[in-house]
Amino acid sequence: MSKVTVRLLASAGACFAMMIADAEAAVPGLSAPDSGATAWVLTASALVLFMTLPGLTLFYGGLVRTDQLPAVLMRRCFVISCVVSLIWLAFGYSVVFAPGSQLLGSFGAAFLKGAVAPLMPGGVPEGAIALFQMTFAIITPALIIGAITERVRFSFVILFSAFWTVLVYLPIAHWVWGSGWLASKGTLDFAGGIVVHTTAGVSALVAAWLIGPRDGFPKRIAPPHNPSMTTVGAAMLWVGWFGFNGGSALAANASAASAILATQFAAAAAGLAWIVVEQWRLGKSSAVGVASGCIAGLATITPASGYVGPIGAAAVGAIGGVVCCFAAGLVKDRLRIDDSLDVFAVHGLGGMLGSLLLAAFALPALGGSGYGHQMSAAGQLGAQAIGVAAAAAWSAICTYLLVKVLDATVGARVSLEEERNGLELVSPAE
Repeated sequence: MSKVTVRLLASAGACFAMMIADAEAAVPGLSAPDSGATAWVLTASALVLFMTLPGLTLFYGGLVRTDQLPAVLMRRCFVISCVVSLIWLAFGYSVVFAPGSQLLGSFGAAFLKGAVAPLMPGGVPEGAIALFQMTFAIITPALIIGAITERVRFSFVILFSAFWTVLVYLPIAHWVWGSGWLASKGTLDFAGGIVVHTTAGVSALVAAWLIGPRDGFPKRIAPPHNPSMTTVGAAMLWVGWFGFNGGSALAANASAASAILATQFAAAAAGLAWIVVEQWRLGKSSAVGVASGCIAGLATITPASGYVGPIGAAAVGAIGGVVCCFAAGLVKDRLRIDDSLDVFAVHGLGGMLGSLLLAAFALPALGGSGYGHQMSAAGQLGAQAIGVAAAAAWSAICTYLLVKVLDATVGARVSLEEERNGLELVSPAE
């Protein structure tokens, strides 16, 4: 090809690009996506899914008996991811974010109709945001499994997760993030302290109470079979949480950087706080303890990560580490509820605590960003309390009814023999 031909083709290409640019400028609302923000949201989506597969699987997997690992965690976490993804495609995204009432969205974006290419404020395609939000919907019911592990049927877990997502997660996500009634009251939840952790934690506690304890609880329960696996899983969760919190800024900007810094400082403070409490109570600390402490700090900072400064984040994490550590013992020893993997104490209580502490540590005087809706600290605390109470109450009521109905139809528990022998020996359908 001659040099003249190459120059002619290059000129024609430049002219064509200019024509496209002029045409885009002439059409109102049509513009190119922000490539940096879009890339960050897509990366954050991968990080959040990484928290579930394999992070949560390994974190929970190391805490159970060896013979429970494949059936209880790997198979169930994978299937829950598949089921929730298809619910999100069919109508989940739509009823959370499509315009509707203050209680629920509509079916206008069912099967993501018209919700992939349009640009959202900030220049991110709506499809990227739908993907990011889907990963939150996936991990939330997966968290609940940890409270009822080692004793429930596979069919129960999958049906419970599917119906729970529809009845609990989707409405509450709309209330807080989809211009619902809690958003109108000024309730803040940057990355899921209410929508994810409060709902999952309260539901886990109710489900564990209704289904009953494992055989031998509390004195003859096997210790974690592989603390190293749990520690690796916690490390994956910690890294993935940068996408969980930082990605909620929906842009690669100062807000994302601030949220990630807050995430790191809170996890570090909580991990140290947990092992101090362990040392004081038990005379020793453990690898599982520091891992649990870091996860408690991550759950506690989640709702406040975009609103507090570095010092506030460390304080929130330390408080979360202390409170959640005491709560783990209280649930098992005093309440006698076999929340197998401390889902309520670590995630539920952490999410609720962080949502309330937001009102104090978001103060500009403490390095926070302040409040929206022209609120005072007292007003924000009230809005946070309403949000936590509403999410906890709705989660508890729906979980109670759902467990009762499913137990009466498909059955919740395996037999005592199956529980003792390990669920991997139970038929694949169960």
